[in-house]
Amino acid sequence: MGSLRTRFTILLVVAVLLVLVIATFVTTQLLRRPSDALFEQALAEKAQLALMLLDEDPTAAERLHIVIGEAPLPAWIDRKRTEGLAAAARQNGYEAEMAMLSRPENEARGLAVRLPDGRWAYLVFPGPGPFPLWPLVAYLTLVAAGVVAVAVYASEVMMRPLRVLDEAIAKIRPDGVIPEMTEEGPMEVRTTVRTINKLASRLNAAMASRMRLVAAAGHDMRTPMTRMRLRAEFVTEQDDRAAWLKDLDELDQIADSAIRLVREEVSPHMHEPVSLDGLVQEVVTEISEMGLPVQKGEITTAIVSGASFALKRALRNLVVNAATHGQGVEVSLSLDGDESAILKIADQGPGIPTDLLDRVFEPFFRVDQARRKLIPGAGLGLAIAREIIENHGGAIEIVNRPGGGLQQTVRLPLLVS
Repeated sequence: MGSLRTRFTILLVVAVLLVLVIATFVTTQLLRRPSDALFEQALAEKAQLALMLLDEDPTAAERLHIVIGEAPLPAWIDRKRTEGLAAAARQNGYEAEMAMLSRPENEARGLAVRLPDGRWAYLVFPGPGPFPLWPLVAYLTLVAAGVVAVAVYASEVMMRPLRVLDEAIAKIRPDGVIPEMTEEGPMEVRTTVRTINKLASRLNAAMASRMRLVAAAGHDMRTPMTRMRLRAEFVTEQDDRAAWLKDLDELDQIADSAIRLVREEVSPHMHEPVSLDGLVQEVVTEISEMGLPVQKGEITTAIVSGASFALKRALRNLVVNAATHGQGVEVSLSLDGDESAILKIADQGPGIPTDLLDRVFEPFFRVDQARRKLIPGAGLGLAIAREIIENHGGAIEIVNRPGGGLQQTVRLPLLVS
């Protein structure tokens, strides 16, 4: 219901059906039978003419095939219509005595006129007939079905380029690469696909160039940093030398993280069965040995498909980040049916302002808006972790916990056996 194609189809169908309803009303007005007053006036006139003709020439009845007989039975007479017919006759000054018959039988023909000799002439008259309701309904139903089919087809044709665009967006890989689409189908679809392919080619080239630039910058920083490290060793003051080496370690960490981020974006991993619960336990043990506050919650056995080394790096980044900034962290692993493994990393820290939650995965982003380095780090750990998880078909979400702190939720597809 929410798709543009569905809404456009509904709008088109409603508009056509509204026109059809208006056309139906006009049609019923054109097809309606004449009013009862006009019909009774015509019958009264016919009865008066028949009376005058048969009074002047009684033999005319045989020539005109008019049935002459006795008075109609009371059960045959339609009292209501007879009274209306008599009123119409009096209004026009007709003298004929007549009766409308509701049950014409034998020689009774619908309109009975009393002759001067006491006999009655039975006349044939064209009745107004029933309104053609069901034929009209069938006709309009057929027309409605036709216009709905045309509306749906028109909507399908007009929405094809937008559907192609939606499919192109859905096919974007986690590394940001847009796959090339096949140019086939109607002309407008081929034109749309050709335009998307041109855009994808330019974006992919720009993405690759950006990755090469980041990798080259990170690599080229190593040489001057090595020279600076050697020079720092000759600094005589112990405090100055320690400050120099600390800054150089931080620069080295930034360069190394940038190169790792590029590698995760451009390098596909070899996929193999990986024990996710085993990786979690290894990461918790390693971080505990580093002296960071981390504890293990409920851990369920889970086998996923991916690269063990890359997944371990992503999990380590997430847990270290939570343990460092969150003043203690608990890690748990559960299953969502037979489809996904869910890793939850909950900390006890101050949390993150709601308006900044969407930016936590940006490279070099820090919650501290003044960009102060209160805790060492390059600011690329979460970005690298998300890149690895998304390359493995998973997803990560960070939310503030109701009781305080953050909860990082990682969802990875289970290996289908």
